[in-house]
Amino acid sequence: MPTLRLDLAYDGSGFRGYAYQEGLRTVQGELEAALRTLLPSPVETTVAGRTDAGVHARAQVVSLDVEKPVEPERLLRSLNGILGPEIAVMKVTEVEAGFSARFSALWRRYRYSMATGIAPDPLSRGIEWHVGPRLDRMAMTAAAGEFVGEHDFSAFCRSVEGRSNVRRVEEARWEAEGDRFHFWIGANAFCHQMVRSLVGLCYDVGRGFTPGTSVRDIVESGDRSRVVTVAPPHGLTLWEVGY
Repeated sequence: MPTLRLDLAYDGSGFRGYAYQEGLRTVQGELEAALRTLLPSPVETTVAGRTDAGVHARAQVVSLDVEKPVEPERLLRSLNGILGPEIAVMKVTEVEAGFSARFSALWRRYRYSMATGIAPDPLSRGIEWHVGPRLDRMAMTAAAGEFVGEHDFSAFCRSVEGRSNVRRVEEARWEAEGDRFHFWIGANAFCHQMVRSLVGLCYDVGRGFTPGTSVRDIVESGDRSRVVTVAPPHGLTLWEVGY
């Protein structure tokens, strides 16, 4: 049974997240509906990371098993004809048996974008959070440094009973680009709302609402109530998945 890997990009604005939800428009729902029209038998897809409602992806990865061999280029063209322009399939490849977009992944990397100009840019307002001027990037950079390493990120996640919130963060940094700030974070995995909550805490530190000296204590506390701000979803993009 051949295994396929699909590399996707999508604008998450019009979707209630990646994962299928009955009666709601989702990326998985649209993708699997398209696959059902193109393949002779139903398929189950596995995704590298489930993005929330409104979150975008530059390089999402999906895997699926098919009963019969398919021509990757033909499937690529057909999928894009159905799914575009909100969803783009960038590549279809046949991979070795046992490959899983989720369980074979070694790390995921996200970017969160903030705009600090006087007014929102109408052309990019759908992919960045306009926060206005006067953010202390040095304080935000110091705060981000506290996220690196292996921690229990329960203070930043919606907890699920029976699941651990321990994650290993390899990279967490802020980068300036004109009047925009980009938050880059890479980790072995992420829990629900983790990145947006980390960004929210950095924002509160950068505004002076939360002392930078308290960040390490907040991380170690595991107390969800201590993270006041959750950044809106539209500034977040799944940037890359490593295998």
